[in-house]
Amino acid sequence: MTGEHVKPFTPERAREIVMSLQNPAVFCNMAFDWPALHWNVAYLAEQLTGKKILFRMGIRHSLDTAPLFETECSYLEATLEEFLAWSGGQPPCSCGPFSGYDLCKYWAYADYKYIAKLFEDQPDNFQDIKWSDFGFSGRNGRESTLWIGSAGASTPCHLDSYGCNLVLQVQGRKRWHLYWPEDSKFLYPTRIPYEESSVFSRVNVVNPNLERFPLFKKAQAHVVTLLPGQVLFVPRHWWHYVESIDPITVSINSWIELDTDHEARVEEAITRTLICAIKSAENPSASDCWLNPTEVEVTSHETNLQYLNRAVLAYLEHQKSRTIEHKDLGTPSIEKKLPEPCKRRKVQMKAELEDAESVPCESHHQMIKTEKLEQIPFGQSLFQVLPQSPESSPSAAAESDCKDFLNEKGGHLAKLHCAEETSVMNRVSGAFVEQKNTGCNASSPQTVICTNDLLDCVLNPQVVSLMTHLLLEKVSV
Repeated sequence: MTGEHVKPFTPERAREIVMSLQNPAVFCNMAFDWPALHWNVAYLAEQLTGKKILFRMGIRHSLDTAPLFETECSYLEATLEEFLAWSGGQPPCSCGPFSGYDLCKYWAYADYKYIAKLFEDQPDNFQDIKWSDFGFSGRNGRESTLWIGSAGASTPCHLDSYGCNLVLQVQGRKRWHLYWPEDSKFLYPTRIPYEESSVFSRVNVVNPNLERFPLFKKAQAHVVTLLPGQVLFVPRHWWHYVESIDPITVSINSWIELDTDHEARVEEAITRTLICAIKSAENPSASDCWLNPTEVEVTSHETNLQYLNRAVLAYLEHQKSRTIEHKDLGTPSIEKKLPEPCKRRKVQMKAELEDAESVPCESHHQMIKTEKLEQIPFGQSLFQVLPQSPESSPSAAAESDCKDFLNEKGGHLAKLHCAEETSVMNRVSGAFVEQKNTGCNASSPQTVICTNDLLDCVLNPQVVSLMTHLLLEKVSV
């Protein structure tokens, strides 16, 4: 074989690297022979002829400084043929439900689509995705998800509670903004809207409001544009905002479960129990759209407590098995990873107790020891995602704009906050309506605390982590 057709890393070596990386990195030439690289939208439209897929719709080039959460988007079901016609500027008659959306003003995103469900009648397609080349034997499309978007389609900045992430770019380019886990305090974490396994940032990281979120200027973005054929590794708990920058983009990802997820499931169970209890007690007329569309319904307190007890029991049993294993091996405890998918959402699934219970996706519990490489082989085939220079960061631009505005107007932006109007998209009709900010009015003091303010404190990741340690300490006695 010629050199250009030889992969730069063996599966074993690639896995060692993935297990050792602490920062985001991009692998090149590891997927050049994957059949999945042919999964452009035209090909997928042929494979999924007539199949309706849920798309999320948002506004392009919005000047809003607030993140566009999924609760504020409209949704439609359409085929990939209709999406292809719309994104290609075809006549409205061939665009189906997209015909009501101006391509110049809106973007569409079919995000987080389980490939196992999309191709449930064509399971042979699972083999087109070969995560085994990264050392995860048997992992293919069955444990992967598909993302299809138009230019501007984005995922709000968030961190994943479980696992680490491998992302293959298939068609078009996507720009990733990534932030250290240690930058959490600068990203103003929130669990509103709530979905299991995702902690959102209250900051629009590409157009931040530094008057409202002044600490964000201390966050350091690592920015990379992912090209077709490249695979991005996203380490555990790294914040990320993702945006499509070409007319059509297609990505495939798989989450790799980590040993630390056992404790994370307890944290998520505590979060679910508290947020459901507090928001359910709130006056229904005052309730906002706090539940993300990825969650089917508000689970009962009894169900949530059962989920919590099972998560704690699973954690304790895991700790016990580790203790026995280390005694048998005569070795000290080492951090490990499990080669299993872990990101869980409940869209179109019954919110039954077994859905709330965390169980492995594979029958085996084989643990793989992680050993740090003496030196990670960065080069043409593997490069780090580097920090963005301070001058080119969105926060620097926002700070400059803010100063210019203050100099021009001679006022203070906080005075405008109470009268701020926000554009909110109606999820049913897709129409955008102007709404006054109900959290503040001219006659009310700025210090009024609402339920969501309280939840942002109680469910701050640091607070939940402390509660988890206290709870596990209590039950371990």
